[in-house]
Amino acid sequence: MNSRSNNGKISIFDSLNQDLGLYFLELARLGSSKAPAEMEEDEEEDPKELNTINSSGGFLVVTPDKLSVKYTSVSLHGHDVGVVQANKPAPVKRLLYYFEIYVKDAGVKGQIAIGFTNEGFKMRRQPGWEVNSCGYHGDDGLLYRGRGKGDDFGPTYTTGDTVGGGINYASQEFFFTKNGAIVGTVCKEKEMKGRLFPSIAVHSQNEEVHVNFGQKKFAFDLKGYETQERLKQQMTIEKISLPSNISYGLVRSYLLHYGYEDTLNSFDLAGKSTIPPIYIAQENGFDERDIVYALNQRKTLRQLIRNGEIDAAISKLRDWYPQIVQDDKSATCFLLHCQKFIELVRVGALEDAVKYGRIELAKFFGMAGFDDLVQDCVALLAYERPQESSVGYLLEESQRDVVADTVNAMILSTNPNMKDMQGCLKSYFERLLRQLTACCLERRSANGDQGEAFHLHRVLSSGRDMKC
Repeated sequence: MNSRSNNGKISIFDSLNQDLGLYFLELARLGSSKAPAEMEEDEEEDPKELNTINSSGGFLVVTPDKLSVKYTSVSLHGHDVGVVQANKPAPVKRLLYYFEIYVKDAGVKGQIAIGFTNEGFKMRRQPGWEVNSCGYHGDDGLLYRGRGKGDDFGPTYTTGDTVGGGINYASQEFFFTKNGAIVGTVCKEKEMKGRLFPSIAVHSQNEEVHVNFGQKKFAFDLKGYETQERLKQQMTIEKISLPSNISYGLVRSYLLHYGYEDTLNSFDLAGKSTIPPIYIAQENGFDERDIVYALNQRKTLRQLIRNGEIDAAISKLRDWYPQIVQDDKSATCFLLHCQKFIELVRVGALEDAVKYGRIELAKFFGMAGFDDLVQDCVALLAYERPQESSVGYLLEESQRDVVADTVNAMILSTNPNMKDMQGCLKSYFERLLRQLTACCLERRSANGDQGEAFHLHRVLSSGRDMKC
């Protein structure tokens, strides 16, 4: 196939070849930083101590470890409150946040409170008495939310009690506990703006409280509560009725897209053996004609690449789809050459790797978009145990998959009947998961970017653990 049209312009296939190849080239490049990528989003600094700078210090004393507070004055007015916040706001990119206090001494009146306040909160007011705050008070058991009048909520608490306060970001609720048991929950009002700080207050002489930000075991079973909340979410999902042929079709489309022909045949056989048998109707939206294309050849090439037989894969491509490898400086050829180099390093054939690199990889030195991966490949030679090095990601099975997926997509792109070129990149199933991720992100955005980020492996692991 001629790579250029008669007027010298790059053909449609070459343009597509370049776009698809660069897409997978970026995936290969991401391999070097993929390990921390998922967790970075969820990393936030937890509160660890009380903030002694921003507090009503004239009425209370904070111990040197910044984990205990005592009201040492005599309260003469309603605003003579000793309030102190945590040194950091409650982290938001998770399902739950929680902390506890232990009432060592309820003092003269037992006017202790636990709750959450925002950064600009007036530090001589009880949590819940001002806007952007919420507090559960020990002397009357009332819950205060942004105004001076409290609502009936739970029991009072006093000397010897352990009381906790938390935020459920999935349900957008505050919850409070007493001595390891849930007292109640209340809706976290959308009007509460900004970051919320775990807060405690003391308001009468000799009141003394210890705070636990997780440095020791909670009285409340937080892990058990989290499991219950995840189970609620899972049960809500499982109540949604989904015809078996829809889920069957999604799995089948995935196997077809990636050329897993043997697994597909076994899957189809199992589907026909069920009672009643599962059949896919065309009106379900699955059009398999595009992804059935060259199924056997795609299977063969995937197996070769995943087995590290790169020379054999390149030979097959030259026989079956010469247009894919005719440009030896394309991203697809580059990834194949890199993988060949990697396989030589894997088996310890370092001299052969050096020779191969001088011939096939040298041409990509200094080329924008290629140079960094070339350097990573060459760097494998510098380590006695390269799999344990910073470039060890190149020796992982996932790197072979990137190359196999590249070749798979390039073959699908040669189908003259392919209607949707995005279909070369991802299966229907993966596109559905992308839409699910987008919906979860949109929902989190509506909650002020609070709550867990959507990670598929976490959802699957959570569902599996609950069924065990």
